[in-house]
Parts: sequence; C-alpha cells; structure tokens
Amino acid sequence: MPNRTLLIAGNWKMNNDVHAAAKLADELAQALPEVPAGVEVLVCPPTIDITTVHDRISAAPIALGAQNVYWEAKGAYTGESSCDMLKSAGCTYCIIGHSERRDYFHETDEDENKKAKALVAAGIVPVFCCGEPEEVREAGTYVKHVTDQVKAGLAGLEISDAKQLVVAYEPIWAIGTGKTATADDAQEVCGAIRETLKELFGAELADGIRVLYGGSAKPDNIAELVAKPDVDGALVGGASLKAEDFSAMVVKAGE
Repeated sequence: MPNRTLLIAGNWKMNNDVHAAAKLADELAQALPEVPAGVEVLVCPPTIDITTVHDRISAAPIALGAQNVYWEAKGAYTGESSCDMLKSAGCTYCIIGHSERRDYFHETDEDENKKAKALVAAGIVPVFCCGEPEEVREAGTYVKHVTDQVKAGLAGLEISDAKQLVVAYEPIWAIGTGKTATADDAQEVCGAIRETLKELFGAELADGIRVLYGGSAKPDNIAELVAKPDVDGALVGGASLKAEDFSAMVVKAGE
C-alpha cells in the first residue's frame, strides 16, 4: 500500500459564530501544537469564520478549508465565494459535493464537476464528497451509486499530483444519526472508489489519492477505520466541534 498521509478533516457545518469559532480555533491550536507523523489536520469552518480561524491557527500545524465555493471567478452571484477569494483568506482545501449541499440545495454532479475543476485550477484541493442514502444502501446498489457520483463529478478533471484531490465517502444514513458503517463497510466502498479513481486517473495517481470516511467518525472508532487499506482518514462532523474529541482523533489516527 502506498504511504499516504492520513487526513483528519473537521467540517464545522453551520455552527459557531465568530466568537465561538475563535475559541474553538484557539483550543485546537493549543491541543495540537504538533501532530503525529503521517497525519495531516484540516478544519473547515463556515465562510464567515474563515479569516478569524486562519489567524488563530496560523502558527499550528492545521490546514484551513472552506465548505463551499462557486466556479465563476467573479460577478453577480450574490452570496457566493470564488476560488480566489478563498485562497486569499488562507484556504488550501474546499469541501464540495457534501450530501447536505446535494440534498438541501439541489446541487448536481455537473455542479460538483465545475467546482472541482475551478478549485484545482486555482491550486485549492477539492474534498469531493460522495455517498448513498439509506434506501440505496438497503437496495444493495450503493457501490454503483457512489462510483457513478465519482465518475460524473470528477470527469475530465486534470491532476498531475495525487495531493491535488481528496475524496470523502459519506454514507448519508450514518451522518448525525449515531449509526456508523463498520470499518469493513467503509473499506468496501472506499476500495471501490479507489478502483474508480484508477479508471479516471491511472493506477499510479489513484494509489496516492486520499479517500476519507465520513459518517459519525469519532475517537473510539477512528483507529479501526484508518487501519483499513483504502481508508486514509476521516471527514468529521459533530466531533470536530469539540477540541478534546477532535484532537483525540488526530492522536489515535497516528498511533
């Protein structure tokens, strides 16, 4: 197995005003003055908190990401942020295709494809999310559902380095529900994603692309998850809002 650096990424979702974001960022910086070898840490606060968090974590080994982006460079797109705006605020990563964006805001595979291409062109790493709802899981067609999302969302994307892309598998039925896919469940789909990435980018690049698991990941299951050959970290929701839990996940992932 290639020596891929694990990535523990926190998605704060729509939580924390500027003051709460500053407090959490300070706590994380204090809890993680250094990170274990072979582990990278990323936090993705709400857009309004990005500059505040950037200033608080700038001296810590914590990368900064956004939760959304628009693919146009500028213009009359009220409420949106461009790649260059995110980059100027210190973002090096950006989540796209999260199930909540697809579901609540009706984003399509075509939308995610445009975002992925714009981000890579700007030098920001897309954290491309994919996953299945409970009815697809129960129907047994979840692997095809997820790999079809990957094929459509990343079609035509041009990368020359595996570090230019991260994929996050998020079984929707296990997000914020307390249900968790087993480590074997995660490996099954993450392995299928890896094979799809080989089709898109070739085996050498695909072997280096990190594939994360996202879905009620927490301190007591992270070690088992990252022990699987195709699970290279986690996209963490609720547990990323508590510095103690999130830093514990980082430490345990590196053990």
